[in-house]
Order: sequence, then C-alpha cells, then structure tokens
Amino acid sequence: MSDRKKTDKFFSEIMARNKEQEKPIEQIQIGKQLKQIRTKNKLTLDEASKLTGLAKSTLSKIENEQVSPTFAVMQKLATGLNIDIPQLFTAPKKLQSCGRRDITRANEGLSHITSTYEHNLLATQLSNKLMMPYMSRIHARSFDDFGDWIRHEGEEFLFVIEGQVQLLSEFYEPATLNVGDSVYYDAGMGHLAISVSEEDALILWITAQ
Repeated sequence: MSDRKKTDKFFSEIMARNKEQEKPIEQIQIGKQLKQIRTKNKLTLDEASKLTGLAKSTLSKIENEQVSPTFAVMQKLATGLNIDIPQLFTAPKKLQSCGRRDITRANEGLSHITSTYEHNLLATQLSNKLMMPYMSRIHARSFDDFGDWIRHEGEEFLFVIEGQVQLLSEFYEPATLNVGDSVYYDAGMGHLAISVSEEDALILWITAQ
C-alpha cells in the first residue's frame, strides 16, 4: 500500500470512529424561538408590543405558530428586542456539560508513522470527538514523496512549532509557513505539508468534522 493510501486510510478510520450518527434536521419554529427570547429578557407580551410596535395579538399568533412573520415584521422584532434576525431562525439548544476531559502527557500520544509523517495523536481516550488534535513531524520534502494529494472529510488547522513548512494545495499557490504561523483550510481539498527547512518540521494539526 502506498504512503498516500496509508495516510488516507488512517484519516478515514479516525474520522469514521469519531463520526456520530446523523440527526434529523429540526424544523425551524420562529414562534418558539421568539417566545424564548422574550421570556429570557423577562418581557410580557405588552412590553414586547411596545418595544417592537407590533400588536400584542400579532406577537401571540407568531409565538403560537398561527402566522408566519414577514421580513418587515422580523425587522421590527429584531430592532425592538435588540437581536439579530438570524437569532429568530436559530433553534434553541439546551447546554449540557458531560465534564469530559483527556490529558495527554508529553510523549504519551498514540504514534502513527509513515515515510512522510510521524503523527502523534492526542486525546485518544475520548470517542465521538468533534476535533482530532495531533502533532506531526514532517519527513516529506516534495510532492513526489506522496505521489498524489491527500483528501479527507472535515476542516483542518495547522500551526508550525519547529522548522519551516510549505503547504501545498490543489487550488492555491504553495504557502511557506514559519514558526508561529498557522493556516485553516478545507481538508476535502487536495493538500500536503512538506518540510522546507534543514530539519524536519514539527506541527500541530487539528482536524475538525
């Protein structure tokens, strides 16, 4: 198996392991969201009516999903309640903390070595993560070391810790990154990171779904 295929397989397995089952799309209920915003600000229908210039009966009908507000009405709601219009379309979420935590001590990450990269995966005890952090020592020096682009699901953030890195991507000119530089990009776009310094560069990579 080629080094590129090994890397693609590695990312595919990790992302598949972290991917949660797809949830059905929630129907947007503007009335429910409006009522939550109003009650959160401790406003009665009368008070909200005075702030927005909309009749109390109109507000009641919107909150009970009996009528759909026009754009002009939504503008009045946003201005009167001091919110942005998109907040009326954002489904309310209940924040629940499960208190998850995973400390990875120095040199204790899960190692994955290929001829091009030496990956050290971090926070490996947590499953269903939205992010996959890992350190990588880059051995590769050119595109030919891979033979083809690497592509996988998600978006990535790359931060240079040691050395000098060149990020190659199929839609952009090569970007040279020095210590302290970073880049965020779509991982579905063909990409590669190579060392252009005398020593093998060290980077922090974070892949997010």
